[in-house]
Amino acid sequence: MKTPESIQPTSELAGLIADASLLRGEFTLRSGRTSSYYLDKYKFSTKPEILTKLGSMFAARIAEVESEFGSVTRLAGAELGGIPLVTIAAMETGKPAIFVRNAKKEYGTAKQVEGEVNEGDVVVFVEDVATTGGQALEAVEILKSLGAKVPAIISVIDRQEGARENIEGAGVAFHALFTKRDLGVED
Repeated sequence: MKTPESIQPTSELAGLIADASLLRGEFTLRSGRTSSYYLDKYKFSTKPEILTKLGSMFAARIAEVESEFGSVTRLAGAELGGIPLVTIAAMETGKPAIFVRNAKKEYGTAKQVEGEVNEGDVVVFVEDVATTGGQALEAVEILKSLGAKVPAIISVIDRQEGARENIEGAGVAFHALFTKRDLGVED
């Protein structure tokens, strides 16, 4: 399927994201792997000029998911990095947001998912940086356990280290707004 022009990665936005978030050195990733670079999601997901543009890209990609899978009723993101992203996507699309905690909270309502999830809801999961896709797939399983259907995950950045293969292998479509190469990172 041809990607609509409106959701093609722009070199200007890729440059803004890389300038804001690309760090060089030795880093241990959530997956346990080590890397010579790190994409600090908080350095791009806290900048209004980047979030605004990402919101438009998310909306276009969500429309693409809807053309393939039908109406999407809600959007979800994981704490902490996914919260500003799913919020801007919800604001751009008018779809309610869901926040998935890493662990069930021990106080108050003791929920792991904040926001409303109904049996049969079709939810798109919004991710910041995908390496292996592990955190996103864990969140998808939590949403499915509540009766939601999750046909797709949309990540801002695909590090191209197995996320696509793992997510698609789990039966979920994977879309990335940018790859590490779009940001100027080569192996």
